[in-house]
Amino acid sequence: MEINNGDAAKELLEAQAHVWNHTLNYITSMSLKCAVELSIPEIIYNHTKPITLSELVKALSIPQIRSPYVYRLLVHSGFFAIEKINEHLEEEGYVLTPSSRLLLKNSVTNLSPFLLMITDPVMVTPFHFMSALFQEIETIPVEAAHGTSLWNYCAQHPEFNKAFNDAMACDANFVTSVIVKECKTIFEESQSLLDVGGGTGTVARAISAAFPSMRCTVFDLPHVVSNLKGSENIEFVAGDMFKSIPSADIILLKWIMHDWSDEECVKILKKCREAIPSKDKGGKVIIIDIVIQTENGKYESTESQLCFDILMMVCLTGKERTEIEWEKLFLEAGFTSYKITNALGLRSIIEVFP
Repeated sequence: MEINNGDAAKELLEAQAHVWNHTLNYITSMSLKCAVELSIPEIIYNHTKPITLSELVKALSIPQIRSPYVYRLLVHSGFFAIEKINEHLEEEGYVLTPSSRLLLKNSVTNLSPFLLMITDPVMVTPFHFMSALFQEIETIPVEAAHGTSLWNYCAQHPEFNKAFNDAMACDANFVTSVIVKECKTIFEESQSLLDVGGGTGTVARAISAAFPSMRCTVFDLPHVVSNLKGSENIEFVAGDMFKSIPSADIILLKWIMHDWSDEECVKILKKCREAIPSKDKGGKVIIIDIVIQTENGKYESTESQLCFDILMMVCLTGKERTEIEWEKLFLEAGFTSYKITNALGLRSIIEVFP
């Protein structure tokens, strides 16, 4: 390609940097994974003041020659920051940012299990088969990579199943820390709630603690709930949401619908509709999921939503949806109205009424 002038050269080089940046982005993900595995956020946090490179290297017991490169990338990516320790000596140290504080393992809002699960080879390998999406209609990449569905893989591999459940639990902690404080009216005056696909019960426990008079049931596959014990207000029930769903005033579907195709979602919603009372008796389905907004949205939030869309397509049969796509599902399943509350960042709370 011939370069004729300065502007063309600048444009070409910026385009090259753009291509390289996206080609190499997985290195940032893996560097972040490395930092979490080495507990670097905890080391920085526990130091209580900016920690120098030499202090960090000593705490990690690793060769100093290998250290600066990962930190430099993660500072550039906004996960760590550099602050002066002593103005007179011009000494600098590393501190956490709001993003890396979300990776502290003892924090209620800890997202490190989700990071570790998503960067696990089990989740990464299917992306090497992504072209299968466009060549073989009946095959999804996760099945091409592992020979079975993600759900079957979890059932057959206890170690990864634990990593998956830990990831869902940490996200549940993150979400419920918001909804029980900011969205209480959504759950008030209801006597019972069924958390479909509720995993190990993190959401149900938080809701039960916030609403002691509400009876909460966690409904999930047998390999998920078989060894879990309930309490006075929480019960674990094994079953298949495509066959039948136990009755409750509220059916909760947190990060469930995006796992499934439109046809499968309609089936789930119809089972939910059968399990709840009428609207005037307080019956409703609460969906916590992404509502894609490509217009007037923040760039980073929109990019995350679109990446989740691809993740669902590669590892499951689902997708993320726009409001129009959500409305179509609700009407097809026999619901009459819905309300969207944007209170969870990338995701929304959708109340669906019979």
